[in-house]
Amino acid sequence: MSGHSKWATTKNKKAAIDAKRGKLFAKLIKNIEIAARMGGGDPAGNPSLYDAIYKAKKASMPADNIKRAVKRGSGEEAGGVNYEDIVYEGYAPAGVGLIIECLTDNRNRAAAEVRSTLTKGGGSLATSGSVSFNFERKGQIVVPSEGVDYDDLFEKAAEAGAEDVQDDGEVYTVITGPSDLHTVRKALEDAGIDFDSADSVMAPKNEVELSLEDARKVSKLIDNLDDLDDVQNIYANWTASDEVMEQLDAE
Repeated sequence: MSGHSKWATTKNKKAAIDAKRGKLFAKLIKNIEIAARMGGGDPAGNPSLYDAIYKAKKASMPADNIKRAVKRGSGEEAGGVNYEDIVYEGYAPAGVGLIIECLTDNRNRAAAEVRSTLTKGGGSLATSGSVSFNFERKGQIVVPSEGVDYDDLFEKAAEAGAEDVQDDGEVYTVITGPSDLHTVRKALEDAGIDFDSADSVMAPKNEVELSLEDARKVSKLIDNLDDLDDVQNIYANWTASDEVMEQLDAE
């Protein structure tokens, strides 16, 4: 790859920082509760719940927290929150499009906080459909590259129905169609290939390459949006050169 794509802000590195762990756990718990509510509390028969639990374990969430989240979501235990799934579309500086996925128990609060954060960061809310037309739903499996042969991974992923495998340095990113995510994930798991996460994401059809100055602004805005309690995922259609990314990483 000649540049670095930032369309899926999974934030694996930042999630490991202790200061962020509480917020990360809260978001993972929401995912578990929603998955259990939608498909039942048995991960063996609920692939979305399986993936949500797996991701939580990878983040070192205590097993008791996971069990309680499953029980609340499935109705076995009281205390579950009735979260609403809301998607906002917006623009960041330099015309970068944003898809902001929220799980909230207060629609008014979520809308106000997202709008305020966008405005303060030099962005704005967009009308429904004005940004999402440039994105498409995909499956994404993140595989640590250490000890994994790219060609072997590509072969096994392709045989299971994957569309592509990207070499992003420290990780390989397996891209699938939206309905093939769980099938490909299971095939990799059966082959003994470890993975960090398996998620349904929004991938851009076209990307905007940013200068260092614009990349700084967009990165800061995305970080501030990600800090909001109601925000679960953010997808953006920007990319940058190796040089720009190296400078951002160093700051």
